[in-house]
Amino acid sequence: MSLRARIAALVTALVVLGGISVTYVMLAGRRSTVAASAPTGSLDPGRRLLVVIDRHLAVVPAGDDTGTVAAVECVRAYAAAGTGVCLRQRNPWAYEVVVLDGAYRPRRTLEIPGLPNRARVSASGRMVAWTTFVGGDSYAGGGFSTRTGVLDTRTGISVGTLEQFAVIREGRPYRSADLNFWGVTFAADDNRFYATMASRGGRYLVRGDFAARTVTVLRGNVECPSLSPDGTRVAFKQAVGGDPARGWRLSVLDLATMRTVATAETASVDDQAAWLDGATLAYTLRTSDGTPAVWAVPADGTGRPRLLVPGAESPAPLG
Repeated sequence: MSLRARIAALVTALVVLGGISVTYVMLAGRRSTVAASAPTGSLDPGRRLLVVIDRHLAVVPAGDDTGTVAAVECVRAYAAAGTGVCLRQRNPWAYEVVVLDGAYRPRRTLEIPGLPNRARVSASGRMVAWTTFVGGDSYAGGGFSTRTGVLDTRTGISVGTLEQFAVIREGRPYRSADLNFWGVTFAADDNRFYATMASRGGRYLVRGDFAARTVTVLRGNVECPSLSPDGTRVAFKQAVGGDPARGWRLSVLDLATMRTVATAETASVDDQAAWLDGATLAYTLRTSDGTPAVWAVPADGTGRPRLLVPGAESPAPLG
């Protein structure tokens, strides 16, 4: 496959599977009310929101849409307990994962293939995960697939792709050459996690065990899960009518009953939402020209959406 054809395939993938990364790569110069400065703030816990504005980290005080942009370039980011993860462009054709400390200083850097799409840090700050879109896998008819990696920052153990994990479906081992994973979210024990698995035209919520290197399929039509602070619910984007071409409805799944509640946000949410607290979700929406903004909505289906930070994306509550 030629370079031009591979790039075209990647762009198509981003449109179909969650076209965030292509916007990161192609859009620049979006303006907001946040002022640029040196990275004098921190990622330490507090009532603040970490976002990405103009491809740079920004920390916004709770209840305010103004703040400070750090001189740290990222296209996707997340942070918890004083640990940050930044997916950034290393050169025009390559990206990397950078693990940051509370003062934005790099602790570890890993090269990653493809275009950045998702990033997560566990509540303790120990575990870091990322997802990219990559091209060239032989099983992918369109010339693309996802690649999701996980790093244990305490032990230094990393997994380059969840495709290495054994899959259990309906109590039996499941094997397929077309497995893809994306959108990791961690449980409080820093071992269990949830993610999306795609195979043979379906998309499924899976529960993973990092130590055992296994994932178990739980149910279908769940993408980009985000575990609630108490570990009982998963916010996710649900394909309307089971068809991603019709858009996604931001919804919440009760893990005990498997009951789903749609939020009051009726716009198509193509994002991995973040829990601001036990009752509220934050997420990115884009205008027709690609301009992002961070919004919030109650997780129980009540209320209505409200604008949090114009011109921003990739929200992560710092505490």
